[in-house]
Amino acid sequence: QVQLVESGGGSVQAGGSLRLSCSASGYTFGASCVGWFRQATGKEREGVTTMNIAGTTAYADAVKGRFTISKDIAKNTLYLQMNSLKPEDTGMYYCAAAVLWSGCPRINSRRDAFAVWGQGTQVTVSS
Repeated sequence: QVQLVESGGGSVQAGGSLRLSCSASGYTFGASCVGWFRQATGKEREGVTTMNIAGTTAYADAVKGRFTISKDIAKNTLYLQMNSLKPEDTGMYYCAAAVLWSGCPRINSRRDAFAVWGQGTQVTVSS
């Protein structure tokens, strides 16, 4: 059974940084497309970034240049480094795996491709 568990969320002031982690059991990061998503209160879940099996990444325009997705194969952990945080980055952040996809769909084009989700970790950015 595949399980993803996020951690690292918290409260930070605008301009600050956080690093989210996603650990996996029953799954190896690098075996398929993976991604980070977020959902603000009252809004739809949106894609933040993806990484395919070759390590190619893609980012939503709102986070380009500020967020970085990476993985540590030895620790079997996926990361999201978030810098220059803004209040609009506030929300629940989820990692997800598109276990049947080696490439990644365009961000927000095939959310149904991501079959496995973590429970989320809350990020709150104050102004």
